[in-house]
Amino acid sequence: MEHMQNLFGEYDTYIRKLENDFHVMIINRDGAVKISGRKEDVEKAAKTVRELVLLSERGTVLQEQNIDYAIELGKENKEEMLLTIDDDCICHTISGKPVKPKTLGQKQYVDAIRNHMIVFGLGPAGTGKTYLAMAMAITAFRNNEVGRIILTRPAIEAGEKLGFLPGDLQSKVDPYLRPLYDALYQIMGADSFTKNMEKGLIEVAPLAYMRGRTLDNAYIILDEAQNTTPAQMKMFLTRIGFGSKVVITGDASQKDLAPDKKSGLDVAAKVLSKIDDIAFCNLTSKDVVRHPLVQKIVRAYENYEAKENSHNKTYEKKRRGRNFEYGRK
Repeated sequence: MEHMQNLFGEYDTYIRKLENDFHVMIINRDGAVKISGRKEDVEKAAKTVRELVLLSERGTVLQEQNIDYAIELGKENKEEMLLTIDDDCICHTISGKPVKPKTLGQKQYVDAIRNHMIVFGLGPAGTGKTYLAMAMAITAFRNNEVGRIILTRPAIEAGEKLGFLPGDLQSKVDPYLRPLYDALYQIMGADSFTKNMEKGLIEVAPLAYMRGRTLDNAYIILDEAQNTTPAQMKMFLTRIGFGSKVVITGDASQKDLAPDKKSGLDVAAKVLSKIDDIAFCNLTSKDVVRHPLVQKIVRAYENYEAKENSHNKTYEKKRRGRNFEYGRK
């Protein structure tokens, strides 16, 4: 009964989603789930329901994101991957909640971090790029695989001029690094984070502070890498020393650089794509694990930008054609 309640959701919200997406009718009668509809639809729905019940039996409290992703996998006949993803527990938060990848894209991202020295995590907001990298870093630190954790990001305003900020140098850069602190507090706890930071074992600093350093035996995360210049990215990548692991995260669609400046992330993706031990993981809107509305927003923007790019290319072709005809005349 407990797992049926977990599966059906509050006011049968989840089961209605399954019914609408698979075009079936699902009834819970005497502790048994009965599914009716077209044979193909019933088979897909039944497989998905079984996997969701198994997920619930493992202690997972089903959420809307789990249901939506299970439906996507069910339509592609990959519903068994739900349990494969759930098997991979990276660590636990300070409150005891397990940190796991929730999509196939996230699972591939985590595996790439385990198996490569440098990993680029590319994708839209809400895909867990920074959070999963942070969880992997803290796990490696706790297991004594690295001696320290270094977190950095470019201190660039997101389209707004904030003016002079009060306080000392650390107070000035803290607002830019707040997302990194939030993840550390949630996974590590404020007390443990503070103690390790005072010892210099955890360092959170702007990218500009990395110049001239050699970072040995460290887990290094560069966040918001789309806001680096090519020179900054080259500077950062050449800081890496022995025994270190690097994760670089970014979203190419959310640059805060001046329009005439190239992104160091875009250049690195072209220059380093064929080098061994460097992996590029491209997460998509399917991997968004925030509120389901965020996934819809990301997809809407992707569709809009694709149409804009197509329109611009068509306009450019027509313009070149007119210029060619004018030249001939």
